[in-house]
Amino acid sequence: MAQSFWDAASPLISVTEKHPFLVSMVDGSLPMDNFKYYVLQDALYLTDFAAALRIVGDKLKSLNDETSSQRLYELAKGCEEDEKALHASYFQEWDVNDDDMQSMPNTLLYTSYMIRVCSTECVAEGLAVLLPCFWVYMHVGKCMLALRERLGDTVKRNPQFDAWIDMYAGEGFEKEVKDYIDIVDTYAKKSSEETAQDLMVWPSIVENEG
Repeated sequence: MAQSFWDAASPLISVTEKHPFLVSMVDGSLPMDNFKYYVLQDALYLTDFAAALRIVGDKLKSLNDETSSQRLYELAKGCEEDEKALHASYFQEWDVNDDDMQSMPNTLLYTSYMIRVCSTECVAEGLAVLLPCFWVYMHVGKCMLALRERLGDTVKRNPQFDAWIDMYAGEGFEKEVKDYIDIVDTYAKKSSEETAQDLMVWPSIVENEG
């Protein structure tokens, strides 16, 4: 079922693969101010993303699915500890503190939408709305890694760009994504026909993610 979401969004994903921001990270031409802005917003996004994972985890627990619930709690912890550890390392180098961080309107709109869906809709919809963050990040991370390997030593880039690529193209993150996809598949297959139709708004969620 999750694969059908991906297939429906494939035209948007193809565009995202070639997004100038991502390509310029790999070829080293991305202005540092642009990267700093992104990382600040992404750190705030991850805080809300972890909260959304816990909301769905609580719902799964109420359905007596302790295994899936526990995995979502672990993924939320991973967002806060592993992914945000990378962000924190950047902030230390940039001398950035919490007072410098404020969500911009686009970040707020997207995270508030995710939390609303996870809080008010069924488990399947909550799981689906969070899937692009996992899957798209992994996919573009691997695309960026492949481009980095093709470029080889012909370009120079900030080591912070390489650290970001390594995080999302890595085996650890891939394992998390695959585990999450399995949970999405389980609950998408259990959903009603009406809910299944609602889940096919996935391309618009991917568009917001990109």
